[in-house]
Amino acid sequence: MNAVDKAVIGYRNLNYEAIKRVKPGGLIFTFSCSQAIDKQLFRKTVFTAAAKTGRKVRVLHQLSQGPDHPVNLYHPEGEYLKGLVLRVD
Repeated sequence: MNAVDKAVIGYRNLNYEAIKRVKPGGLIFTFSCSQAIDKQLFRKTVFTAAAKTGRKVRVLHQLSQGPDHPVNLYHPEGEYLKGLVLRVD
């Protein structure tokens, strides 16, 4: 198992536990600052965790690094910070 696979398992387990434990109507702010985990993979990992709990989860906001950390078009891995604000019912 490579480092990305281990990271995905870690993010999935962490988000599963948070979603499972938050009170109805609660918010979760979840982030990844790994350049090896892109936005699509992070979102899929959080979705998998949410589906596993069976709870209704909505994405309120998608977040990224600030304008003081621009992303070079030729280096998409520079878009390392990604986040989601979730509402759990």
